[in-house]
Amino acid sequence: MTDDSWIGATFTSRRGWDHLETLVDIGDRMAGSDGERRAAEATRDALDAAGARDAHLDEFEIQGWTRGTSSIAAGDETVAPERTWDCLALPRSPAGEATGELVDLGYGLPEDFDADLDGRIVVCSSTVPDHYERFIHRREKYYRAAQAGAAAFVFRNHVEGCLAPTGSVGTADAPIGEVPAIGVSSELGARLLRRFEGESVTVSVDCEYETATSQNVHATLGPDTEEEVLVTSHVDAHDIAEGAMDNGAGTAMVVELANALAMRESELDTRVRFVAFGAEEVGLVGSEYDAEQSDLDAVKAIVNCDGVLQGRTLTAHTHGFDDLETVLGETAEHFDHPIETNPQQGPHSDHWPYVVAGGVPAYHVASESGERGRGWGHTRADTLDKLEQRTLREQAILLTDLTVRLADAETTVARQSRDDIVDALEREDKAEGMRITGDLP
Repeated sequence: MTDDSWIGATFTSRRGWDHLETLVDIGDRMAGSDGERRAAEATRDALDAAGARDAHLDEFEIQGWTRGTSSIAAGDETVAPERTWDCLALPRSPAGEATGELVDLGYGLPEDFDADLDGRIVVCSSTVPDHYERFIHRREKYYRAAQAGAAAFVFRNHVEGCLAPTGSVGTADAPIGEVPAIGVSSELGARLLRRFEGESVTVSVDCEYETATSQNVHATLGPDTEEEVLVTSHVDAHDIAEGAMDNGAGTAMVVELANALAMRESELDTRVRFVAFGAEEVGLVGSEYDAEQSDLDAVKAIVNCDGVLQGRTLTAHTHGFDDLETVLGETAEHFDHPIETNPQQGPHSDHWPYVVAGGVPAYHVASESGERGRGWGHTRADTLDKLEQRTLREQAILLTDLTVRLADAETTVARQSRDDIVDALEREDKAEGMRITGDLP
């Protein structure tokens, strides 16, 4: 192909979008499910069709979890009936029932948990105030509540629309959480607090958990070098929705990048390994497994796609790697196209096990949505109709260029030590919360 003909081919390609439609039409892609397996197999086949080599699956065991029913009752009234979309068990919640006084902790900031919570049912918002210096992950709020003695955890969506949020609890060492946990819609949370704050309520969760099997999808392009650039996403999604944004879009992007990079394979000085992880939504299990199997010293850089397509402007956490900022700036300048960067640590996606264990330079690539938090993500509203094919094509062009630059032999990306990463987490006030959730021993 001529030097720039790949751009036109990518901008008219349907390969990534067709794969996105395939993923969302599978249905339930919960980690360890048959749907996740079928999505992984479809991704393997799509990477092979795009021109990547040695497309295959790598299986591993996980703690499975299957949703049953959940409810909230006050007195003789079931406020949230079983199987309502307004009330959902959080994945990896233990089964069980807890009764206690309903307590509103508002945003669930660290200082809010200093109250007497022993035996109480704690309600926390899914967001933090705009003025607060960092986003507080759901699992941190959950474990702060559990450590304070709460009998159950109620995660209230801040996004209106009768949408209960989901999202896993549990740790790597103890995958099933300590106390029952449910997500409720913004509207149901308001109703509960208006009617029953300070009164006794009962949270019930019915679910099953047993050992299950997940899998990572692998394929490669470029020369057979020891050094490699990873282009990654995750295949799994929560069982309540299509998982279009989170993260069908990221896996569609990986397929589209494989298609584009196959056209530019002769320009690659370094092997590019594509990995579509399983079991991300239940604790980065697939990426932790792969990081343990990989020679981290040989991983030059990672482009992890998780949150792309939600907005037209790409954003990237660069985790304090100045060289990553530089290379991304070169791509933005070359196309005269905005790309936003965040130099802080972003520990909540599949690049993180490589960063924290081996100081591997990594981008967490998402997109600018104009909102704080997940928006439609982790709710039943995460559907294909909210995404646009032109955004996939535009972003694929930018990320193809970025990957080729990273794979260039003349591009050097300095690494950091684990101590450097931990020091950055301390400066950004993230280390304490990650220790509470078991993510930073």
